Amino acid sequence: MRPNIAYCGLDCEQCDAYIATLHDDQALREKTAKLWAALNHAPILPEHINCQGCRADGAKTVFCEQLCAVRRCARQRGAATCGDCPEMESCPTVGAIFANAPQAKKNLIG
Repeated sequence: MRPNIAYCGLDCEQCDAYIATLHDDQALREKTAKLWAALNHAPILPEHINCQGCRADGAKTVFCEQLCAVRRCARQRGAATCGDCPEMESCPTVGAIFANAPQAKKNLIG
């Protein structure tokens, strides 16, 4: 599995926060902060848009670092990803991600 596949199976390389960090793209940080703030009804600022990948060492967005229930669970269980968890198929938390991004599940099992 590629190292930039998140615990939930999402591809960090497709994430605007990751891309903005990788390329130090301030315009993309600003665009992403504006979009995420509107979607989440939260004060997300461009300086919050820094991430080097869910499972990588280094910077994370506030959501990924502190709020993501999937990431927190996988780390508590010592799982490399949700694909290593015997409860993945019945898990409502990661199931919500799969419902919105079916490719995430394929990344974990394929």
